[in-house]
Amino acid sequence: MSGFDNLNTEFYQTSYSIDDQAQSYDYGGGTYSKQYAGYDYSQSSGYVPPEMMQQQQPYTGQIFQPSPAYTPSSPQSFYGSSFEDEPPLLEELGINFDHIWQKTLTVLHPLKVADGSIMNETDLAGPMVFCLAFGSTLLLAGKIQFGYVYGISAIGCLGMFCLLNLMSMTGVSFGCVASVLGYCLLPMIILSSFAVVFSLQGLMGIVLAAGIIGWCSFSASKIFISALAMEGQQLLVAYPCALLYGVFALISVF
Repeated sequence: MSGFDNLNTEFYQTSYSIDDQAQSYDYGGGTYSKQYAGYDYSQSSGYVPPEMMQQQQPYTGQIFQPSPAYTPSSPQSFYGSSFEDEPPLLEELGINFDHIWQKTLTVLHPLKVADGSIMNETDLAGPMVFCLAFGSTLLLAGKIQFGYVYGISAIGCLGMFCLLNLMSMTGVSFGCVASVLGYCLLPMIILSSFAVVFSLQGLMGIVLAAGIIGWCSFSASKIFISALAMEGQQLLVAYPCALLYGVFALISVF
């Protein structure tokens, strides 16, 4: 064991001294002295490049009053000089009661000349009201047919849209077709209103239904040829319209 202790003691012997920790290095510009034990680092003043020195900018603002970076503009700059210059809400939604009344009179008066500029508009406010009124009169007669009314209307508008685009040179939009067919549904509301009072399943009802079908199809074809400049093709346009309104007449009668 004594030999092992002697070996262990000789193993840890070294010539390192704490006094040698202080070292000095010369880097040309100055002397750099580093003290390892006490973490004392010092550096003599030497040349420092000017770009490494931080330039402090003086504060030119005021305390608690920062300068605004963005000044919001007033709402009048976006909408005009005043809110009085804005158009009415119904006009922004595309609802014009004057045009709705003129289209209604054109349908109710089959011999009246249709204004093509007005009839070419995509106005669905009137057709939606007329479809709802037609379904309501059927409901008063004990027939819940709202699904059939809107479903047949959509299929009929799609078929007429394809047919008119093939027949006309200028073409037509789906909204315009739906608007015209919806406005011309107004005489069919009269037929369904008669069905509330008395039964149409007789000779008188068949004659009345045939007259209403002719009224609706004639008005729709008149508007289509006026809006699409299809002179001489009114009978060709009136035939598919009569087929569509004939389905609505069957719903009203039976």
